Amino acid sequence: MENISYDNSKNVINKPLDFFLRAVMSLVGVSLIALGAAFMRSGKVGIDPFTAMNIGMSNKLGISLGLFQLLANLVLFIIVLIFDRKQIGIGTIFNMVLVGFEIEYFSSVYTAFFPKAISIPMMIFDAIVGILVFTLGTSIYMSTKLGVSPYDAIAPIIADNTHIKYQKIRSAQDILFMIAAVVVAGPFGFMTIFTAFFAGSLISFWNNTISRELMLHIDHFSMKPSLQNAAGGLFELGRRGYDIVSSAYQDTYIMQKQMSGYTNTEIEELIKRTNDNIRKNEQVQLILNKRLESLNAELKQRALSNK
Repeated sequence: MENISYDNSKNVINKPLDFFLRAVMSLVGVSLIALGAAFMRSGKVGIDPFTAMNIGMSNKLGISLGLFQLLANLVLFIIVLIFDRKQIGIGTIFNMVLVGFEIEYFSSVYTAFFPKAISIPMMIFDAIVGILVFTLGTSIYMSTKLGVSPYDAIAPIIADNTHIKYQKIRSAQDILFMIAAVVVAGPFGFMTIFTAFFAGSLISFWNNTISRELMLHIDHFSMKPSLQNAAGGLFELGRRGYDIVSSAYQDTYIMQKQMSGYTNTEIEELIKRTNDNIRKNEQVQLILNKRLESLNAELKQRALSNK
């Protein structure tokens, strides 16, 4: 995810309540990551490179995804422990232990709700819902500052020890795991490429709209725990989420409403009228600018005459 710059800074967490609430949100983030990945996996549109490789390898070895992903994470965890243990936190443990098993669980739930064969509309639905939930979970998980997953810690370790830019190393890492996923017949698809290189913009969006504000509310509540602060924080987050969804829906609705009732000829006529109005406004602006220049010149002349 090269659009997300690496940040190994830690928030100062002074209160046990603050740590507990952040740990809960880290769990929520991890579960959302798994849920989003399950949608993409079940929709057969591809999944993130690391999980895609793990699925391929687990299928070849005849063991569960959860078990193989845990073993793969343990290998990476040892590397992180040796070279940069400050990146390890309780969030690291949550991610490395839970994600694989939760993907399996959510995939089985998906199959129970949608037992029919996957169609093109369902693939599109799964890709959109999957990437939105996946990136939201990643944003919340990262914002807790309670450690990163072993896979996410590898590129920063190499960058710190080689002075090569993090983005270049992360891109190379994702490409290598994509190649490995293809070799072991993992679920490679267009969303594999998207999650590796383009999901950063969505994560930034969730950071700016939900995750950072959520952490601020947690910090505020931890300093002054009360039902009023809790209710106020939940209300504000709910309102922010509603505004995001409502705005997206309203923009789409207005566009559809405005365009659906017009014929091609009517649309062309509206374009012509709009261009005419733009030209008229430009002429009006020129006239007003001329008038403004004349008025300023007159005022300046009167000031000189009064001296």
